[in-house]
Amino acid sequence: MKTIRQFTALALSLALTSTAFAGIGSDKAVYMGGTAALKTGKEGVLDCTGTENAVFRVKKATEISIPYSAVTSIEYGQKAGRRVGAAIATTILVSPVGLALLLSKKRNHIVTVGWTVDGKNEGAVFEVGKDVIRQTLVSLEARTGKKVEYESEDAKKNIGK
Repeated sequence: MKTIRQFTALALSLALTSTAFAGIGSDKAVYMGGTAALKTGKEGVLDCTGTENAVFRVKKATEISIPYSAVTSIEYGQKAGRRVGAAIATTILVSPVGLALLLSKKRNHIVTVGWTVDGKNEGAVFEVGKDVIRQTLVSLEARTGKKVEYESEDAKKNIGK
């Protein structure tokens, strides 16, 4: 009986720490900054399925609309880091087993889009979820006619190019 309680406590602690330290949703995007009058850190959806514009929506309201025809640049980069916070929390709450999380890497997928409207340069930086990053880059490239510029060969390799 004691073993079952310990196992349940371990499973519950791992579940809580994994959700507490999760980043953005794997199918979402976060506005990291740019020229839009939008608060940094807003989470939403970067929709590149439209024929005229890419749209960043927060709670079904359009916050940023990027005309494909006006896009001047698309850049992609990654920020890789260790899961230090999750490792510390798991180690404190459960056991030293949490230190194993230090061996895993977390990658943040960063997309920067530049465009011009009425002679004025605009730009936006998004962190895009891991489940939609490839399709976002492919859609932007196809609809704008611009090639994605990769921050490094490592970023290009990790995205599958």
